[in-house]
Amino acid sequence: MTQTTSDRPSGRAGGAVVPVLAFAGIVVAVMQTLLVPVIKDLPLLLDTTPADATWVLTSTLLSGAVSTPIMGRLGDLHGKRRMLVASLSVMVVGALVSALTSDLLLMIAGRTLQGVAMGAIPLGIGLMRDMLPRERLGSAMALMSSSIGVGGGLALPAAALVAQYSDWHVLYLGAAGLGVLAIALTLAVVPESPVRAPGTFDLPGALGLSAGLVLLLLPVSKGGDWGWTSGTTLGLLGAAAAVLLLWGVMELRVAAPLVDLRTTARREVLLTNLASIMVGVSFFVVSLVLPQLLQLPAATGHGLGRSMVVAGLCVAPLGLTMMFTAPVYARLSARYGPKTTLILGLLIIAAGYAGGLGLMDAAWQTVVTSVVLGAGIGLAYSSLPALIIGAVPASETGAANGLNTLMRSIGTSVSSAVVGMVLANTADTVGGVEIPTLHGFRLSFVIATAAVAVGLALALFLPSGRPPAHPQLRASSEEDANLERAQAALRGFRGRVLDAAGVPVARAEVTLTDRRGRRAGSTVSADDGSYALPVPARGPYVLSARAAGHAPLASPAAHTGGPHPVDLDLALPGETVSA
Repeated sequence: MTQTTSDRPSGRAGGAVVPVLAFAGIVVAVMQTLLVPVIKDLPLLLDTTPADATWVLTSTLLSGAVSTPIMGRLGDLHGKRRMLVASLSVMVVGALVSALTSDLLLMIAGRTLQGVAMGAIPLGIGLMRDMLPRERLGSAMALMSSSIGVGGGLALPAAALVAQYSDWHVLYLGAAGLGVLAIALTLAVVPESPVRAPGTFDLPGALGLSAGLVLLLLPVSKGGDWGWTSGTTLGLLGAAAAVLLLWGVMELRVAAPLVDLRTTARREVLLTNLASIMVGVSFFVVSLVLPQLLQLPAATGHGLGRSMVVAGLCVAPLGLTMMFTAPVYARLSARYGPKTTLILGLLIIAAGYAGGLGLMDAAWQTVVTSVVLGAGIGLAYSSLPALIIGAVPASETGAANGLNTLMRSIGTSVSSAVVGMVLANTADTVGGVEIPTLHGFRLSFVIATAAVAVGLALALFLPSGRPPAHPQLRASSEEDANLERAQAALRGFRGRVLDAAGVPVARAEVTLTDRRGRRAGSTVSADDGSYALPVPARGPYVLSARAAGHAPLASPAAHTGGPHPVDLDLALPGETVSA
C-alpha cells in the first residue's frame, strides 16, 4: 500500500513552518496596502476620474471577500497548502499585470487577482492547527492572525519611499518578487496537512455567497460616490439581503455546504464573528485617520505637515506592536483563555482611541497612539482564530476561519465607508479643495471607540472560563491525547479503526452524521487506531471512516443519551492498491 502526498501524515512541523506561514501572511498584507501612499494620485496616474479610480481599491476588496471563504473550504477539501500556493500564485500574476500597465481596466483586473490572496490567512491558521502541538499553537496563530497588521505597518513607509523616489510600478514588481519567495518557501518548508473534510465543493453555495457579498460590499464601498439614499445604493442593499437570505436557506438543505450555518449559529462562533466586525472597524479607522493628519499642511492649523515617508514611519509601530504581542498573547491565553485576551485587547483599543482624542498635536503623539492601538488590536486579532478553532471540527477549520476573516474584511469596509463619509461631511473647503478638519478626525476616533464598546459587549457574552484542550487539537504527548479522547467520549462513541486483518489504522478520518444527513462531528484516529466522538443528542447516527489505501466504511449506530460511551470498532472493508 502506498499513500499520496496529500494523505500522508505530516508529522510534527519543523521550526521554520510558522515563520514561513507568517511571512506569507505579511506578503498578502503588503499587497493590500501598496497603493495607500499613492491613492490621491491615482486619477492622474491612470488618466481617469476620481470616481473611476476608486475601482482599483474596490476590486481588491470584492475579490478578497468572495475568495476568502471559498479558498478556506477548498483547503479543507483538497489540501490547505495546495490552496495557499494557488492563492499566492494568482496574487503574483495579478501583481505582474499591475506592474506592466497604466490602463485602468487592466489595473482593475490585476488588483482583482491580487485580492484572491486574502485566503492565505485562514489557510495558514488551518495548517497550524493541523500540524502544531498544542503548546506551540497559541503563539503561532497569534502571529499569523497579526500578520495582516504587521505587513500593513511595514508596507506603508516602504511603499511611500518607493512611490516618492521611483516609478510607482516598481511597487508591484517588488510585491511579485515577495510573492514568488513566499511560494518557494512554502513548497520547501511547509508540509501538506493530512486532514480532509468529507463531501464535495458546494458550487451553487459559492456562487450564491459571491453574489450576495458583491451586492452588499459594492454599495458599502461606493455609497459615498453614489449617495447613501440613492436608488442604486438602496436597491443593491435590498438585493443583497434577499440573495443572502435565499443562500442561507439553500445552505441549510445541502449535505456538504460551503459554510455550515448550524455551526456558525453556535453562540461562541456567532458572537466571535460579530465581534470580529467591530475589531475590523477599529483597526482601519486609525489607518485612515493618522496618515491624513500627519500629511496635512501645517498651514491648515491642525495638520502636522510631514512627508509621505515620515507619515508611514509614524504609523508603522501599529503593525510592529501587533507582531510583538503574539508571544504575550500566548502566555495570557494559556492561563486565562482567549475570551479574556479578547476582552483585554478591546479595553486597550478603547484606551488608545480615547487617549488619541487628545494626542493629535505632534508626530510623536501619533506614534504613541499607534503603539497602544497596535497592542490592543494584536491581542484582539490573536484571540479570534483561537475562539473559532475551539468551537468547530478540525475538518472545518479553513472554512470557519475564512468566514471569520471575511467578517473582519466587512468591518474594514464599513469603517472605510463611515470614516470617508464623516471626513467629507465635516471638511472645510479652501480654494476649491476639501480639507479634513480636526473635528472630523476626532469624530472618527469616537466612532471607533463606540465600535469597540459593541465588540466588548459581544465578547462578554462568550462562554466563560478557559476552554479545555479541544479533541481536534493535536496533543503534545500520547498521555495528553489519551486524556482528550477520554473526555470526548464521556457521552458519545468510541472505539478503534481497523483494517480487514484487524490491524489498527492511524490517521483515519471518522465522521459522525445525524439522521438528517447533517455532520455532527469529526476527528482523526490516533496511532493505535482509537477514536472518540461526542454526540449532540440521543438518537440514530451514521459513523463513517476513510483512510488512504482503504475502501470507505459507513456504519449505522445509535446512542441512548446516557452518560456512558458506546463502544464501536470500525473495520474498513478492504484495501485498495494504489500506484
